[in-house]
Amino acid sequence: MKFVYLIVLGFFTSAINAQNLPVWQQSGDKKMAADWLIRPVSEKAGFYLSQNGKDLIMNNGLLQRTFRITPDLACINYTNLSNGQQLLRSVKAEARIILNGKAYNVGGLSGQKENGYLLPEWVDQMKISDSAFHYVKYSVSDIENTLKWKTTMWTGNTKMPTGKTITFFFKSSLPQLKDLDVQVHYSLFDGLPLLSKWVTVANTGGKVTVDQIVNEILAVIEEESAVEGSADKMAKPNGIYVENNFAFNNAMRYPLSDQATHWKVDPSYTSQVNYNYQTPCLLEVHPNVNMGVNLKTGESLESIRTYELLQDSYDRERKGLAVRKMYRTIAPWVTSNPIFMHLVSKNDSEVKTAIDQCQATGYEALILSFGSHCNMEDTTAANMKKWKELADYAHSKNVLIGSYSLFSSRKISPEDDVVDPKTGKPGGAFFGGHAPCLGSKWGLAYVSKLKLFMTYTGFNIFENDGPYPGDVCASTTHPGHEGLHDSQWKQMEMQKGLYRWCNENGVYVNAPDWYFLDGTNKIALGYREVNFSLSRDQQKILNRQNIFDAMWSETPSMVWGFVPLTKYQGGDADAILEPLSEHLDAYEQLMMQYYGAGIQACYRGPRLYDTEQTRKTVVDVIDWYKKYRNILNSDILHLRRADGRDWDGIMHVNPALKQKGLVMLYNPQKEEITRSLKLPAYYTGEHTSLKIREKEGIPRTYKVSRDYEVEVSVKIPANGYTWLVVE
Repeated sequence: MKFVYLIVLGFFTSAINAQNLPVWQQSGDKKMAADWLIRPVSEKAGFYLSQNGKDLIMNNGLLQRTFRITPDLACINYTNLSNGQQLLRSVKAEARIILNGKAYNVGGLSGQKENGYLLPEWVDQMKISDSAFHYVKYSVSDIENTLKWKTTMWTGNTKMPTGKTITFFFKSSLPQLKDLDVQVHYSLFDGLPLLSKWVTVANTGGKVTVDQIVNEILAVIEEESAVEGSADKMAKPNGIYVENNFAFNNAMRYPLSDQATHWKVDPSYTSQVNYNYQTPCLLEVHPNVNMGVNLKTGESLESIRTYELLQDSYDRERKGLAVRKMYRTIAPWVTSNPIFMHLVSKNDSEVKTAIDQCQATGYEALILSFGSHCNMEDTTAANMKKWKELADYAHSKNVLIGSYSLFSSRKISPEDDVVDPKTGKPGGAFFGGHAPCLGSKWGLAYVSKLKLFMTYTGFNIFENDGPYPGDVCASTTHPGHEGLHDSQWKQMEMQKGLYRWCNENGVYVNAPDWYFLDGTNKIALGYREVNFSLSRDQQKILNRQNIFDAMWSETPSMVWGFVPLTKYQGGDADAILEPLSEHLDAYEQLMMQYYGAGIQACYRGPRLYDTEQTRKTVVDVIDWYKKYRNILNSDILHLRRADGRDWDGIMHVNPALKQKGLVMLYNPQKEEITRSLKLPAYYTGEHTSLKIREKEGIPRTYKVSRDYEVEVSVKIPANGYTWLVVE
């Protein structure tokens, strides 16, 4: 693509006065972009002006979104350049803000009579809409990272994302809105078909209540047409994957945690097939519960951030790979993955012993598990001095240290607990029963104490159980929120603030909810706790199922598993691993299952080894993991889910490494089996031939078939596993 810089701006609307931009030169070559999941895309994110000066174009070689900028601003094109798919069918407002109970549109154009599709020539006939806020100017800058991330841990990607950000400025001529400045921001990322969008509202006048900010409104082409059918049951558009940083509910999966993405119906689309206009084809992004923020003079408010990733396939694996690459790029802290133990301790001596065992086996971190004797809420001088000395001891052994802290599922006091809006009394928490309000006096002190404790002691890891911001609170006496109307938003912002602080101070965070976009590092992989009371043989298969299921949209470093070394919530003798030396085969395989997937598990107990042979086994596994750490932390392809009847396995792939793949294969049967397996080669980046070896054996060269597969024959030992390296 070629472009020239604009020298004369006189023929543009007077609103275009922020910065000169290059003029877009549309190439006649319609060649699709290279596969960005295999090879880096050379074209960088950029913003351009059309040759007639009417349009502003954002483009990064994979995604193109176009805005008409006169007589007002409106999105008129949204194209996936990988497959040529047009996502937009109609012009809508850029955003909507609800102020003092009344809705006001931001930008947009009117006059489109057919809403099933949009032709470029129609745009010239459109008029300024009745929106309250109208476009004034734009400003372009490099992407400013949302967090100043700091870490010293092993990390797969230490680079922050790059790209460009454009801000559109809007003002209103209405007397009641003259003191409000509205800005709509877009960040376009390098190397992915991805953009983010958010809105800020600044108040220069008297107090105003911002009830809600709808930061994205897109009339998207429908996924399916049906004469009858409701919006909740009909398929949603596949070509665009939407995430935002307002997700919670302890589901351990983003789509079920999302509290702000809404696929709505569009009654103005009168030519749709659905008789009752119920086709889900209008995307709006906003929290389910109103923000309810009273904005005072001089204050500003930022909406949630929406991330829009364009999808070019219906293939579940490819869609998941795209989401995983998005996370590795925009939230690189999720690629940090220290090797940690979960210690159950009763005294300081046990902590030192565990630190020594971590050093002796190659473990990199120690987390004081729930039920241990570490209390981070105790900020007395004596307690903090004790834990600082233990942290200093751990650091002298090159071992990181941190602790679990419970917030929810506890009763503090009638003054500090969440107040149920239905009864006006404490109780009615998100998961039932009592929970403290983060905006209460106790909740604010909780956050302050944690920061003080971690700063003083030098703790490197924080494992938080709650809070869950689904807990709206009707209290009017809590200092952190005014009342029910702003309780969820204010609690969410305080919780994010704690995680951002940790991220920027080198503290690794395990959290129970989806706060990756605001600084957390890891979430549970997802499991049923009572399953750890089942037999070891059952746990092996169930763990592999849990790993297989979680890795469709999450990277290995984003999740943690669980291996209870001692009795956990019941179970018989065949459920536990202690004494470790007596169950060494099961201990080794459970480690290999997790480390072979690149996943850290919470090895919860008093020790990592009990005999020299046990120590050697742990060392051998950890040494193996570290040798193949880069490929083991790479994305997983799904080969066969564990069912106890036949082999199962996964395959790591990374076209950027020397080791293009690593395959983990398991046999749950009592006899050795031989299987001919077809391994997917496409995402290794090698499409002609591959060298494959079993364990540390001699590699053989295999030809890649026309459907990007390699066929290999493998023997898998009884009740055991094997692994292959692909180069």
